[in-house]
Amino acid sequence: MNRYSRTAAVAGALVVGALAFPGTPAAARDGGLWGAVTIAPGREGIVEVAGVPETAAGATLTLTAPRGTRVTGTPLDASGHRGSVAADGRSATYTVTGGAAGQDRVFPFVLAVPAHAVPGTRLRDCFLRLTDGRGVPRAVGRCAVTVGLAGPTLTRPLSGVALAARPEISGTAHPGAQVTVRDKDDQEACATTAAPDGTWACTPGSGLPAGANRLQAVATLNGVSAMSEQVDISVARDDEAQ
Repeated sequence: MNRYSRTAAVAGALVVGALAFPGTPAAARDGGLWGAVTIAPGREGIVEVAGVPETAAGATLTLTAPRGTRVTGTPLDASGHRGSVAADGRSATYTVTGGAAGQDRVFPFVLAVPAHAVPGTRLRDCFLRLTDGRGVPRAVGRCAVTVGLAGPTLTRPLSGVALAARPEISGTAHPGAQVTVRDKDDQEACATTAAPDGTWACTPGSGLPAGANRLQAVATLNGVSAMSEQVDISVARDDEAQ
């Protein structure tokens, strides 16, 4: 994404761990315009529109956002193109201002998904349309926008503190998400469900092995998942927390 402007702002909002994009839309197979992205509730993400044929000056590519979402940016940083967003955020366009646009160019649009969106939902009515300088349609298509899942947090235990073999592990996640904590060997340490306020806590059923280890929480809801950052821990050999 370094070729886009606003990169830092958008990258910081992308959902961690939800990298499995939906399958390529049918429009792509038919040679039409297409794009796909997964974005967590309350976050922004970039849908990259591909399949744009070679165009001349005056051509316009328009993305109409799915219902309930907004387009917040057109971050393509390239000469010969001008991006603009409608005042209500319902759509955005790129206009070719000079020369011809190559057939392999990808056009990025920033979409914002509302905080109340349900993870795993495929948002409808994301439309793409390309017209030439005279306003004649050249190509159409759809973009697949899926509501992802925000990465859970793992707030306890703290790194660098000697732990008992069965420490309480806790953090936050999307309400109702199934949370599984795994160790450095990808073994399940414990699992639970996030409460309505987003908090969760669990304790390993059997003791963690003594010595250095690493924990990571994985949240899953409605077929989408996300991971927390990893936390390095050390389990006391005498099974006593310090």
